[in-house]
Amino acid sequence: MTTEATNTNHEPRKRWLAVLARAGRPALEQAAAALGELPPLEHVRPSEPGMVMLRGRVGGTGNAFNLGEATVTRCALRVGSGALGVGYALGRDKRKAELVALFDALLQDPARQEEIQREVVDMLARQQAAQRDAAGRSAAASKVEFFTMVRGEA
Repeated sequence: MTTEATNTNHEPRKRWLAVLARAGRPALEQAAAALGELPPLEHVRPSEPGMVMLRGRVGGTGNAFNLGEATVTRCALRVGSGALGVGYALGRDKRKAELVALFDALLQDPARQEEIQREVVDMLARQQAAQRDAAGRSAAASKVEFFTMVRGEA
């Protein structure tokens, strides 16, 4: 299998994990409640907070430097005998990391993937895009244009 083919296969999972990680816990709880009866959950790695080092680059492309630390909570669980789901969430919210892992495991099941993708991930992605657009419009509305007036002849 080529590297390109391998990367292509991971793109949908990377996208849904990013959307789920950015979602708020209440939205994830509501979506999980709508799933109905689930097979038993096996906690392979219970939710646990830890620290990660944030790296930055001077000017976005220059030398890397340590920007600071952030708290991240991670979880790994298996739904029934299905795939292993992983969840990471900024902060110390153990339940949110668990919900992300739950949805990750369920989305790896071909029988449920399309429905959960449409009803949960796509809906959350639309909400997040609307929030980004609103924040962008708000920032654009407060933009200040500066100009210099020149006195006399130059």
